[in-house]
Amino acid sequence: MKRSIQFTQEHDIFRQTVRKFFETEVMPHYDKWEEEGIVPRQMWKRCGELGLLVPWLDETYGGPGGDFLYSVIVSEELAYSGASSFMIPLHNDIVAPYIYSFGTEEQKMKYLPGCASGDIILAVAMTEPEAGSDLAAMKTSATMDGDSWVLNGQKTFISNGILADLVVVAAKSSKEAPPHRAVSLFLVESGTPGFNKGKAIKKIGLKAQDTAELFFDNCRIPKENLLGQEGMGFIYLMQKLQQERLVCALASQAAMEKCLAITIDYVKERKLFGKPLSKFQNTQFTIAEMASEIAVGRSFIDDLILHHIQGDDVVKETCMAKYWVCETAKQVADRCLQLFGGYGYCTEYPISRFYVDARIQTIYAGTSEVMKMIISRMMGL
Repeated sequence: MKRSIQFTQEHDIFRQTVRKFFETEVMPHYDKWEEEGIVPRQMWKRCGELGLLVPWLDETYGGPGGDFLYSVIVSEELAYSGASSFMIPLHNDIVAPYIYSFGTEEQKMKYLPGCASGDIILAVAMTEPEAGSDLAAMKTSATMDGDSWVLNGQKTFISNGILADLVVVAAKSSKEAPPHRAVSLFLVESGTPGFNKGKAIKKIGLKAQDTAELFFDNCRIPKENLLGQEGMGFIYLMQKLQQERLVCALASQAAMEKCLAITIDYVKERKLFGKPLSKFQNTQFTIAEMASEIAVGRSFIDDLILHHIQGDDVVKETCMAKYWVCETAKQVADRCLQLFGGYGYCTEYPISRFYVDARIQTIYAGTSEVMKMIISRMMGL
């Protein structure tokens, strides 16, 4: 199926570099990283050397100076490889844009070059134990004390939580303001007194991804570490959720494409009752159904990417993609694993990793239920 996105020769060359990197430098070590529960820091540095980090960033701030399609390529090749625990898209396209869009010139010059080189690994801290997707229920507070902000509270399920050198933290900076004007964003560096990281949270999937709780106990940061304007945090978060959900949907789309590809290879080789599994009608129908759904998803995703690059407001549509594509990817992984039979349940077969990693896609960055709630509201319901 020919894609509607027009990639240039430079994009194609970059894709080959990214694909080779994941094939030769990541996947041979990935099982070990899953056992250890973390991706080595030097791999982030290597990504910086190859231009895989914030590839859209201006050269003024130490970036490669590319466009968003370079990020699309990184996200797709990461998903195709099966190394979903390596949270490069979170760093590139979810957290770094907050600093680039809302940071002062001093903040951008201080942090963004390190983000591009891999010296600074990023995380964003929104979710709390009792708040989840409800930002209005946030309890983490930020109060002014002299020339400093003092943060108190707890965040959970923070991706890159252990490795993160810099965290964009959402906290309530006002008790009187309405919910949408009570939240501010802050830049908190690792090692700041009062900022502590909990142990890595063990998960059924994304095992090499360092998810952790973060604790703020009278954590004092300079007033200059306020990101953007006070009280605008909720608005900033809303502005960036379009891209965040698009990136999540894109990853799920690429993952289910890979799931189908490795399953087709398997059913052609696997014999049952004297003939290849691919010759059974049930296999053929299942493959045809999945291929049709995947084709629909690809058309939808690529169309949204083009609209997003043009600056169009596609918030509703990206919520639709986050809901439908991620749910479909979960179902595709399940049906593909079924065709592998007992072997699909064995970790030596890549389909098992795709299966468990697909499960989180319908939960983080806004659950499927939250997506449907937003969609219905935007339809005037």
